[in-house]
Amino acid sequence: MSTRGLPRGRNALPLEEVARLQRERLTRAMAEVLTEKGYAATSVEDVLKRSGVSRLTFYKLFSSKADCFIAALDRANEILRTRVAQAVAEFGEGGDALRRTEYALDAYFRMLEEELPFARVCLVEIYAAGPVAVAHRSAMHEEMAALNAQVLGVTDAQGLRTCRMLVSTMITQAGAPIAENDIEGLRAIRPDLMAFLHDLWNAGLFGKGTGPS
Repeated sequence: MSTRGLPRGRNALPLEEVARLQRERLTRAMAEVLTEKGYAATSVEDVLKRSGVSRLTFYKLFSSKADCFIAALDRANEILRTRVAQAVAEFGEGGDALRRTEYALDAYFRMLEEELPFARVCLVEIYAAGPVAVAHRSAMHEEMAALNAQVLGVTDAQGLRTCRMLVSTMITQAGAPIAENDIEGLRAIRPDLMAFLHDLWNAGLFGKGTGPS
């Protein structure tokens, strides 16, 4: 197993931590290579070269390229949830639910911009990775809708349906600029999506407690 950059001897990390770090290194390498070559043209060897991790270690952690891709999807989701949670914590408890959601969505778009390789994993390369990966992403979208519902304080089925619609719109709008590695284009869609959020809220589509006051 490659130990490049990891402490040795008396200060060696526990095996579980080494495995976690190697897994993160491999999933980031997968995302970065996909950005350059696309899913179909990316090989396990490409990921190994980018990560500096051995083939033996790769197959201890993943069963295949597709398995590593799913792990990269999960890593992207983990980064997203962490960023949103941090944004909500910074905003503080209580207060204006709509403003808090704006703050969370802004964190989402900053994550897409700053973690473009992982954004491409979720929004572009997913379709080339096959039906298992697409189904996995569908579950992630449901988690995103539930997270939006939590931030907005949504409590009913209608509100959750609207959160799903909001997530779908965000993903559709963000997909095109991310496919072109167009950061300015990604920034340009934020105002329209924030306006869409306000329209949904003002129409009362997030359920009880939303709409004109």
